[in-house]
Amino acid sequence: MLDIFDRIEKDSGGPIGQYFDQAYGYYFFPRLEGELGPHMIFNGKEVLNWSLNNYLGLANHPEVRKADAEGAAQYGLAYPMGARTMSGNSRLHEKLEQMFAKFEKKEDAFLFNFGYQGIVSTIDALTARHDVIVYDAECHACLLDGIRLHIGSKYKYRHNNIADCDKVLARACAEADANGGGVLLITEGVYGMTGALGKLDEIVALKKKHKFRILIDDAHGFGLLGPHGRGTSEHFDVMDGIDIYIAAFAKSMASIGGFVAGPKAIIKYLKSNLRSQMYAKSMPMPFVIGNIKRMELIDSPVGDEQRRKCWEITRAIQKGFVDMGFDIGEAEACVTPVMIKGGVSQATKMAMDLRENYKVFCSVVVYPVIPKGMVIFRIVSTAAHTMEDVEYTLNAFKEIKAKLDAGVYDGDDVAAMTIK
Repeated sequence: MLDIFDRIEKDSGGPIGQYFDQAYGYYFFPRLEGELGPHMIFNGKEVLNWSLNNYLGLANHPEVRKADAEGAAQYGLAYPMGARTMSGNSRLHEKLEQMFAKFEKKEDAFLFNFGYQGIVSTIDALTARHDVIVYDAECHACLLDGIRLHIGSKYKYRHNNIADCDKVLARACAEADANGGGVLLITEGVYGMTGALGKLDEIVALKKKHKFRILIDDAHGFGLLGPHGRGTSEHFDVMDGIDIYIAAFAKSMASIGGFVAGPKAIIKYLKSNLRSQMYAKSMPMPFVIGNIKRMELIDSPVGDEQRRKCWEITRAIQKGFVDMGFDIGEAEACVTPVMIKGGVSQATKMAMDLRENYKVFCSVVVYPVIPKGMVIFRIVSTAAHTMEDVEYTLNAFKEIKAKLDAGVYDGDDVAAMTIK
């Protein structure tokens, strides 16, 4: 009989894990040190950092830091102990939930102790054996993990392809109708790798043809898109058409956790059936207090100003990349994928040149996250960046592109991945 550990130790580690030893601490699990913000320390050197999802710059906002510190000083990190359903509830947890419900114009909301787990559990709880799930082919891993738990049928449609979505919905609705089930369509508000927006307005319009419910994960849209920052559904003016709205706190909120908002009866059901919340510790009080302050700022003139700054930086850097001839795909949000044709070795050398010689730090995405032969340098704009940061970065990429076109990064030698 095979020993599980033997199999794992003999395995190469997969497309990413096979480079673990060479890449650790540099490309894989890099260590960014110092105050969170556009300028941090990497490998002992200051770098211009485009790899934080701190869209609104709230991570170091003085009112946020004060609320975080006072919450920790008053309660410590243990309070309240236990799951919400047993002994971990508080008035402040409930206050935060009502803030989200009001902000998203939903009847009720439920707080997640951790966004990823909450999303997985929500999908699991909402769907029964005879229900059918329809989902976008490029949904985030947390959505895919929730979909995998579903024991019924599940069909994906081509990314942002509404004609294909229409066809898949027709098939799903016919199957669900025959078996006495329903249909749940799952999509994202903003696709975090590419900055493309989910076509929520066109998906909602399909409700005129098919009977289904819509769940969106709006982690990258919440707090940022729409006139008031209510997310991608507000941006498309379809808030009423979105049945279940989910957001995580790791982006605009610069925190940990998440929430689901929707009809009161559905939220009541989820409170009694989300396994990741029923069998896990409640969100610690300092996080609750800190998140209340974050939410107050997002829903205030401060939030309006931070959104304006973030979009100013985003539009400037996206225009700069396009003007230089870079492909940024369908980016419409504050994530900008600089797409370059090339392999892992080229990506390695380009990323090293950016970090070591130009002092620009951004995430590098290669296969299997994206198709082979493509490299993405992922730029995340925030309200904390400046126009000087934009100009410096564009100049660096201009020189990088010239080197790429001249063949400087050609060759298969990846030994340069080992950094001491």
